[in-house]
Amino acid sequence: MKGQDAPESLQALRVAVFDTKPYLEQILAERNRQGLALTFFEHRLTRDTAMSAEGFQVLCAFVSDVLDAAVVERVSALGVELVALRCAGYNNVDLAACEKHGLSVARVPAYSPHSVAEHSIALMLALNRRIARAHNRVREGNFSLDGLLGFELHGKTAGVVGTGRIGRCTVDILLGFGCRILAYDKVQHEDLAGRAEVEYVDLDRLFRESDVISLYVPLLPETYHLINADTIAKMKPGVMVINTSRGGLVDTTALIEGLKSGRIGSAGLDVYEEESEYFFEDFSDAIITDDLLARLLTFNNVLVTSHQAFFTREALANIADTTFENIREFQEGKRGPELTNGVCAKCE
Repeated sequence: MKGQDAPESLQALRVAVFDTKPYLEQILAERNRQGLALTFFEHRLTRDTAMSAEGFQVLCAFVSDVLDAAVVERVSALGVELVALRCAGYNNVDLAACEKHGLSVARVPAYSPHSVAEHSIALMLALNRRIARAHNRVREGNFSLDGLLGFELHGKTAGVVGTGRIGRCTVDILLGFGCRILAYDKVQHEDLAGRAEVEYVDLDRLFRESDVISLYVPLLPETYHLINADTIAKMKPGVMVINTSRGGLVDTTALIEGLKSGRIGSAGLDVYEEESEYFFEDFSDAIITDDLLARLLTFNNVLVTSHQAFFTREALANIADTTFENIREFQEGKRGPELTNGVCAKCE
């Protein structure tokens, strides 16, 4: 546990920051212009660690922290009034429990759409041109090109599921490559719908016609396992699937079967259904006991990164600034849906 002192005038408002890393502590300390009293905890917020929130009005949580009904009840009893999420997703938070116990919840809805979009494209290019395999081969003195054949993105059909800020950034990049875009979203954005190279379609058509499918939707009951055995069966043989959004959008068992059958030609994953057990930590000297994750890592046409799409200097600064702005609004007396970036059960 590490602390950062605040000016005497603000000592009353204390913020507990869970699941921290050195890079996070540095950026939060640098951007803490309000002089908040920050206390950093390396451990994640869970039922076992909830007592760490004692004495804090605000807790700052990340995607791997657990805020189920039991945790919410405990931290509320300890005096917590605001959950300041430093992420866009909030599927790890029981919003109904927060409302019941009077906890406000605020998030960072758009820290840097360019960061995530660019990482998605990096996964596409690395998979397509076999960059990891080529790098390892050359390091061993093997300069053969066998097994490294890729394809041009130019002229291919890219399916973009979700055209919020990240999805639209991805569309812009793919258009630069000369791709044809099939887009899906409940809300059609006029700036995309009016472009000749972009067509809004239903999911069935997007799955049938896309050479590359990339996901940018939140994890909700209706999007859980959006990629499953049935939807994979509709896809083009050899399709590339990219997920930099939420692990639960993809049924990992079905994905593995699709890879084994060849229906899915390659997959780039920055997120994974059970990632909280492994991502952001070093297991290089341990055994990975998650059979599905271990199996994914055996495929030479699968590229897994550890939820790092957001991990740029710009994005970290934006996350810190928005988090502190959410806390500032809380200090000014705003609660629940009054918060600019507030989320609640009734707001969904």
